[in-house]
Amino acid sequence: MGMAPVGRQCQARLRSLTLFALGACFSFGLALWAQTPDSQTNDPNKSWTNTTESQSDNLNPTRIVESHTHSGNRTLDNQSVQRRGSDGQFEPYQDIEKEAVKLDANTVRTTTRTYGRDSDGAKTLLQVTEEEKHNLPGGGSSMVRSTSNPDANGDLQVVQRQIEETKKISKDIEETKTTVMLPSINGGLAPAMQVEERREQGASGTVRSQKTTLLPDGAGHWQVGEVQHSITKQDGKNRSTEEQISRPDSEGNMGEVSRTVSKESESASGEKRAAVETYSVDAPGSARDGSLHLVDRTTTVQHSSRMGQQTTEKQVEQPNPGDPNSGLQLTTRTIDIVRPGPSGAQATRTIQTLGPNGSLGIVSVDTSKSDNIQPLQVQIAPSEKPK
Repeated sequence: MGMAPVGRQCQARLRSLTLFALGACFSFGLALWAQTPDSQTNDPNKSWTNTTESQSDNLNPTRIVESHTHSGNRTLDNQSVQRRGSDGQFEPYQDIEKEAVKLDANTVRTTTRTYGRDSDGAKTLLQVTEEEKHNLPGGGSSMVRSTSNPDANGDLQVVQRQIEETKKISKDIEETKTTVMLPSINGGLAPAMQVEERREQGASGTVRSQKTTLLPDGAGHWQVGEVQHSITKQDGKNRSTEEQISRPDSEGNMGEVSRTVSKESESASGEKRAAVETYSVDAPGSARDGSLHLVDRTTTVQHSSRMGQQTTEKQVEQPNPGDPNSGLQLTTRTIDIVRPGPSGAQATRTIQTLGPNGSLGIVSVDTSKSDNIQPLQVQIAPSEKPK
């Protein structure tokens, strides 16, 4: 098989596999933006509930009710998405039930069930994900995650299986190999993607990583579909990360297609700032010219008052596709305000987007109430990717 078709097939299959994986992991966008990780509470039997309501000019109002219960070796997280019906009342739309059981000191089994509603409003199982993770001696781990969907008869059929093995090569080097298996034309599951990642801890808080994605070429061989290099540097409360992604072109030659540069800082007063710039060979409104162009700049500022109120403002700037040479323009502004209280926390998210008249207008307002008295936090930059 020639390199040109290999390059095109690798890119197409990589895109489809990425969309499949995202669909399996995220069945819908979460309305909650400020959640307290379970690790923040020292009470093993801690329980809390959270309700978020979303109002939008263009979308049907929604409500998300979440509950968390931790008892002994078992943790239950339920999430109910409700939408307003024709009678003006909220009605169930989708439910996600997640149960994590600690089988022993090194093993956790997690089962996630997603339910929808049929035409009669009855609760219907849409998907089941089962994951079992083991911590191994020496700092390694193994994980198997299977995703199943019901067939026409209601019987569950595995549609994806992910196998992940992490090994500690040395004190500073860790390697992870992930294999994604999908249904094959011959029945059963067959490897459809492999990801090999190597992370190395350097001096002064520097972390370097290389992630290589391999895809089958149809002739029993694996071809490189993507290579991702990243380097993170930590200097006190300041951190910078640069990530480069390369993919094969139509001739099979690897070339850089995107670059992301992010910087995070925290002042002595506790104000946090983050800036993320994304460069790509694909610029809106322009044909490829072989160069990287700035296509997105996201800046976030977060500060807290003496009373504990946390305010986070995020601004997104992007090119105007109709005038790509005019530079970036402000397209979205998101303001999050979290107010703690003795019986829980209240949060408000306001989203403004660029309208046809060239000015920002409010498109949605979300309000959230929680009886969780633990400190709520809004991340101002993407969290570290799962290992």
